[in-house]
Amino acid sequence: MTLAPETKTPRSPGNTVALLQRVAETGRTPVGFVLNGQALIALAGDTVLTAVLTHTAQLRRSEFSGEPRAGFCMMGACQDCWITTESGQRLRACGTFIEEGMRLVTGAEGHE
Repeated sequence: MTLAPETKTPRSPGNTVALLQRVAETGRTPVGFVLNGQALIALAGDTVLTAVLTHTAQLRRSEFSGEPRAGFCMMGACQDCWITTESGQRLRACGTFIEEGMRLVTGAEGHE
């Protein structure tokens, strides 16, 4: 993994387009997590939603339409931010803080 020099944003290999870009960060500890089998870095205090969307453009796919989803209300009311751990546990990404070693799957691009 490399840091984008212009923003110091952790970027996934393959230069995946991220939905969110970090503007300025100081003094937060890096937190390692795994997304769809790929080791990535978030920052302490990030929600799962922020951690995922700084590396990719979608959080999951709708179970009804198959369309990409990326959260909506950001406060847990719409329930559009559900994400699954590798063990099958569902988390509300907008209200769950990222933890070291978390293993997440998005259901995107064949990951389910």
